Parts: sequence; C-alpha cells; structure tokens
Amino acid sequence: MTVTGRFVALVALGVVPIVALGRTPGTAALVLGLWLLVVLGAGTLDLALAGSPRTLSLVRSLPARVRLGETVMSDLYLTNTGTRRLRAIVRDGWQPSAGAGNNRTPVLIPPGERRLVSLRLAPSRRGERRVNQVTVRSNGPLGLWARQATLECPGRVRVLPPFNARKHLPSRITRLKELDGRTSLLVRGQGTEFDSLREYVRGDDVRSIDWRATARHSDVMVRTWRPERDRRVVILVDSGRTSAARIDDEPRLDTAFEASLLLAALASRAGDHVDFIAYDRRVRGSVQGAQGTELLSRMVDAMAVIEPELIEMDWSAVPGQIRAVTSQRALVVLVTSIDAAGASTALLSMLPQLTRRHTVVVASVADPTTLLASRRRGNREEVYRAAAAERAMLDVARVSAAIRQQGADVVTAAPADLPPALADRYIALKAAGLL
Repeated sequence: MTVTGRFVALVALGVVPIVALGRTPGTAALVLGLWLLVVLGAGTLDLALAGSPRTLSLVRSLPARVRLGETVMSDLYLTNTGTRRLRAIVRDGWQPSAGAGNNRTPVLIPPGERRLVSLRLAPSRRGERRVNQVTVRSNGPLGLWARQATLECPGRVRVLPPFNARKHLPSRITRLKELDGRTSLLVRGQGTEFDSLREYVRGDDVRSIDWRATARHSDVMVRTWRPERDRRVVILVDSGRTSAARIDDEPRLDTAFEASLLLAALASRAGDHVDFIAYDRRVRGSVQGAQGTELLSRMVDAMAVIEPELIEMDWSAVPGQIRAVTSQRALVVLVTSIDAAGASTALLSMLPQLTRRHTVVVASVADPTTLLASRRRGNREEVYRAAAAERAMLDVARVSAAIRQQGADVVTAAPADLPPALADRYIALKAAGLL
C-alpha cells in the first residue's frame, strides 16, 4: 500500500477547520482527531475500491536483436483478470542502458479487457539488455491510497555492434572487382591461380604460351593468372585489459569489432574463408565455417556479449588457437594494442611462430588526441604534454619497427580510420599475391 500526494494534501487541509473551530487546545485536538478519522476512513475506502494489481496477466513481446544506435519497440500486454476496474501506473523495469526513457505509463483497464503499453528503447550499450520486473501501482477512485505490486515478466534484447564501418564496404568491393579485372598476370607466382586463356599479343612473355591450347586453335594462346581465391583469413581480437581503454569515446574492443566486421565482409566477398576469435586467456567468442550473410550474422551475434576482461592477454597460447582453426597458410590479423614496448614483449616473442607459416598483420588503434597534443606548445603545461605525447608516439614507432623485423605487417590508425585502413591493407596483399 502507498499513499499519494493527494492524501498528503488532504491531511494538510485539516489546518483550516482547526484554525476556524479550535478556540481552545482541547477543541483543536478534537477537531484534529475527527479530521484524521475522516481522512483515514476515506483512504481506507479508496484502498478497498482499488483494483488489485496482482490480478494482472502480463505478456511481453520483444524483437530478438537490434543494432546499437537504432531504436526498437517493447510491447507489454496487460490483461485484467479481476472483477474491478484497474486505474494504474505501470513502470517497466528496464536497465538504464536500455534507453527506455520515461517508463511510467498510466493505464485504465476494465475487467476482462487488455491494454498495450509500448516503450521505445534506444540502447546506449551493446550486449544483453534485460528486464525482469514490472511494477504496477493501482489507484482507488479518490486517488488517495494505492495498491502496489511488483510482478515478474522477464525479457531481453540483444544489442548488436553498430557496424558503422559498413559505409566503406561498397568502395572496397569496387576496388576488389577492379583488381580481378586488372591483375591478370602472364607469369605464375606465389598467391596466384589460373584465370583464363587469350590470344597472344606482341610483347607477351613467351613463357606464358599454352602449347596445348595453341595446338587446338589456329592462334597462339597464352595463360593468364589472377590473385588466388579461397584463402584463409583468421581474425584474432585481443579482449584483455588493454581493450577496455576508451579512444575517442569508444572502447578499443568496439573499434576492433568494427575493423573485424569490415574485413570479414570484404574477404567473404573476395571468395576467402574467414574465421573469428576473441581471446585473452580463454576463448570469449568464435565463429568458424560460416560464409556469406551467415558469417556477419554469426559474428555480430558473438560480439554482442563480449566485454573486455581485466586480465593480461596470454600471447603464448595464440599459435595454438590459430593451429586449431587451420593448418593451411593463412592471413592472420591480430587486433590488439601496441602502445608500450614493455607491454608488447609477449606479443613480439610469439610472432616468429606465426610468421614462419602465415602472413601476419597486427592492427592497433592510435589515439588521435596524442597527435593533437604533440602539436600544441603554447604554454609550459602544453609543452610538457607535447613531450609526453612524443614519447608515446616514439614507443609505438619502436614496437611497430620490432613487429616488422619479426616478419609481420602493422596497421595503426584512429578509431574511425582503422577499419578502412585494415581493409586497404588486405586489398594490397591480395593484389601483390601475398595471401
């Protein structure tokens, strides 16, 4: 049972008869007692006439998934199974990060009827956004006292990564198509496969002549080659403690997911097989053996529930994770941070095990505020900040150079630029036949 503001105002209104009739202290006490009895009697009657919120039957209707940044409707159906009209305020108890806004809705439900309460959800974080309870406050006809009950009605919505980097996909697919038409080679090399036969043109390398095809035709025929398809791409995202840092108001892990999704979509369109692993000291999520639209669907579904773990990344176990995925030569993309030389020691000691068998690319998010701070030197404080920024940039450059010495490639860029930069590096490797 709860009291309303109207009941409090009614009690306060008792000052008027006390002032008007209470000539003596005894009379004032008598008037106060009578007024309180009247008010309490009215409240008791109001409570008795209020419908019971426990007679409500609740049914929830929710979509299974929504992308971060989009909105979705939460529908709650309330059926009055009691015999009294229900005047109530319904509070749907969503998590704050679900973005339910004003989740208190007044309803009027006659006996045996049903009403719909809809809320627009605008989630502010990816992951599982849950609701477990609905609180119903049933008011009496006078609005003095109310019955309140909290009812169980669980539900959840999985908020997927936004994949804002998909705007870069059409241009990269166009470059891939141009690559297929432009890079027909006359001499076979590593990372190429047979493309087609065509007539010999003066200046062509005679080593590319196909004598059997020439014997079947009246003209001299030459073989052409193209970058090989059906390659393996393994994306491993570091979900350890360094992935929790926020760069440009976005966690490193979310930027890693954006880059992974764009690369996976591009490689899938290029005819390659893509596998995804999120790892720190154990596998937090993985997608293997998926192709086409199923690949991105399974990847965003797995990424939605992965959060940074405040533990150190176990780089010594990474080669074993890659071997468990594929025994073939593959493009291995490690999305991690390379900010400090000391923190990257384990990564550097592990890299030779991968570069002996695979083409390795290390992708890392660069903080644009560091570059901005290195350019501002207007006062003493900014000079010291610029010196610290220069030191940080030198550390990144040293680690990047060490990674290249181990035979791997490095891609560093700001959060908004890392996904297209990684996609461009993949296209470059594809064009050079290094996959």
